[in-house]
Amino acid sequence: MTRTYLPGILAMAIIVVASNILVQFLYGDWLTWGAFTYPLAFLVTDVMNRVYGPSAARRVVLVGFVVGLICSLIGTQIMGEFGPLVTLRIAVASGIAFLVAQLLDVAIFAALRGGTWWRAPLASTLIGSSVDTALFFSIAFSGSLSFIHPATDVSWAAETLPLLGSGPIAPLWVSLAVADWAVKLSLALIALIPFRMITARLTRAT
Repeated sequence: MTRTYLPGILAMAIIVVASNILVQFLYGDWLTWGAFTYPLAFLVTDVMNRVYGPSAARRVVLVGFVVGLICSLIGTQIMGEFGPLVTLRIAVASGIAFLVAQLLDVAIFAALRGGTWWRAPLASTLIGSSVDTALFFSIAFSGSLSFIHPATDVSWAAETLPLLGSGPIAPLWVSLAVADWAVKLSLALIALIPFRMITARLTRAT
């Protein structure tokens, strides 16, 4: 990896580490603070893709994946009030969701890069974020996938209640997923502003 990619690599690593820490702290009933930092990973990937191409973006994604694995391994060794801060099932869900969603983001961005400047980052982030949310929450908390790690008790996530407190009845983990997804979609739109500014500056510098 060249020094050219170093800012992107560092940014991705910082976002992954920060998100793994902030996910331990609740924000309201349905979110954690990590929900507001993790989507920035898509911004980093898209900036690298626009300025340096899909190969560079994939390298940054792989670094983020490795950093995430390290964070998960550390988390499995730290005991909280209800057991390890990171269970094996959550670690598996996190790794799969990150890698699949980010690589999908890279592929979609590359396919759309020739169009209007906002189309590639917006479409790739919206689709990637949706896949990320679906994969993580279903793998981590769905009762139908308990075979992944039967020792992990996720019965609390199956508790049924109104969706986001006021909608149709659904498992708790579905409300958590919908809230997380809504934040990702909102940040995908907001991130277009720094994306435009950062890519314009880096393009002039290269």
